[in-house]
Amino acid sequence: MCGIFGYFDSNKLSLTDKVLEEMGKAIQHRGPDEHGVFHDKTHGIALGNQRLSIMDIDHGKQPFVSGDGNIIVVQNGEIFNHIELAQELALSGYACKTKCDTEVILNLYEKEGIACIPKLNGMFAIAIYDKRIDSLFLVKDRVGEKPLYFQNENGRTIFASEIKSLLKASTTKDINLNAINQFLAFNYVPPPLTMFKGVFHVKPGHWLKITRGEISEHCWWDLAAIEPVERSESEWIEGFNEILDDATKIRMRADVSFGAFLSGGVDSSTVVGLMSRHTEHPVKTFCIGFDDPKYDESSFAQEASNRFKTQHIMQKVEPNLIGLWPMATYHCDQPHGDVSFLPTYKVASLASKDVKMVLTGDGADELFAGYDKYKTFFENHDFESSDREFRKSYLNNISLFSDEKRLQLFSSKVLKKIGAVCVDDVVEPLYQKASKMDRINQALYLDTMLLLAGNNLVKPDRMGMAVSLENRAPFLDYRMIEYAFSMPGSLKLKQGETKYLYKKAVSELIGEHLAYRKKQMFTVPIGDWFKDELADLCRDLLFSEQTKKRGIFNYDYVKSIFENHINGKENNTREIRALMALEIWFRKFL
Repeated sequence: MCGIFGYFDSNKLSLTDKVLEEMGKAIQHRGPDEHGVFHDKTHGIALGNQRLSIMDIDHGKQPFVSGDGNIIVVQNGEIFNHIELAQELALSGYACKTKCDTEVILNLYEKEGIACIPKLNGMFAIAIYDKRIDSLFLVKDRVGEKPLYFQNENGRTIFASEIKSLLKASTTKDINLNAINQFLAFNYVPPPLTMFKGVFHVKPGHWLKITRGEISEHCWWDLAAIEPVERSESEWIEGFNEILDDATKIRMRADVSFGAFLSGGVDSSTVVGLMSRHTEHPVKTFCIGFDDPKYDESSFAQEASNRFKTQHIMQKVEPNLIGLWPMATYHCDQPHGDVSFLPTYKVASLASKDVKMVLTGDGADELFAGYDKYKTFFENHDFESSDREFRKSYLNNISLFSDEKRLQLFSSKVLKKIGAVCVDDVVEPLYQKASKMDRINQALYLDTMLLLAGNNLVKPDRMGMAVSLENRAPFLDYRMIEYAFSMPGSLKLKQGETKYLYKKAVSELIGEHLAYRKKQMFTVPIGDWFKDELADLCRDLLFSEQTKKRGIFNYDYVKSIFENHINGKENNTREIRALMALEIWFRKFL
């Protein structure tokens, strides 16, 4: 796990060493153990790395350079099948000198070129410079577990794991109003846009080739291409357990101490249960609880810990963690209306005192219909409705502010600049690609491509990296993702039961009480706090002169949103939260 950064200048103009040093320092939290840079000033190219040492501590320093000096590689992430790949490479004359997975990438690229990428089972953002063809490749993993941003200005492409690093080498920091529109539609900014004009994500499952003449984008993995498969329930369960067990096992490969987050939910309990099969020592598990028993679920974590005899560390915290919001925003680079980032930071901070890596249950809800919103939506969904009606209905279901509300929310000045507020250009291409899927899987596909990449994977990466802690998610093994989308949606959401087949598959492992307990989100009463203890903070972020000077919103409409909430006429918790998150972002980054 690391942070990467660098540039490629088509005019062969070089950045200074001082700028590169600042780019590295900006993401030192991602990799505090080592710093390395390859810098060819003559050709205007640099690849840098901040390393968090997890594999081959003594010999894994990046960048890795081929024996002839022609190929340079840096990566952020982990290749979980690197042992098997190294064995294959040795048989074909490309033996690795270290046990580091980055050298595996180097040798595999040297042998096969960029076509090697689909062989990687892992979470990764990779930069490869090939002198032989004078080209830079930027590669993103399948679903966006690891971040990678780029900006091209005046023929210079700058890249980095976090936007704050990229901005150290950028000359423009203009706000992207279209990104604000998308943020208020989804509660996060979906890739490839960012809040900064001209700064983009490398899209999940894609790589960029950057030459002196152009930047070309290539899709190397397409989830929508997965074909449905017919199996009996028992066959699905057998395959599910087999894949998840191996996905967990290979994610326990590390040369440092590691553990797991354990909330007592079905996902984390399952991962911990599988981990306990593959170690002779008790799994270290970490959990936070709330002082107020109304919001505390740590008893379920303790139940799972007792079942699997883990070394369990639990810390009680105050439910109101809003004081952490500016810090979390800084680490995320972009606004997020999801305040569950804050308890994630707390449990990551707790774990980082004992371990450098944890396994988590991230991704399972999007693959197997774990959220109650799926149950609520499909219980009321008319399966005889047209595709167009379904798409519109589901978009409304996941929207924060509807198109109509955003038309009222934005100032006339901003509306003129962004034109149409609808976000069909974001969702329609995904719906088109998923048109052959059943409707439950179409909804899950949309959330996998948007919610997972735009918000739910940002959370473990950024909150973990804020305290130099690596997160690994067995459910996001590409074999499990492809398996999930070959499974009919009716086995994921059945007769009102979320994760229907998944729960059947793991109930023997974790026990029926944990398998079928009600899913609990971060449910502290923040909406009530907006009416009393957080009311002054709300007014400052929503209505202060500092806020109004930005001229982005119709502040009379914002006031009505707030007052209707305060008076109990409407529950506008999510809307207020998002508007506050946006203003916090403005104050941190502008």
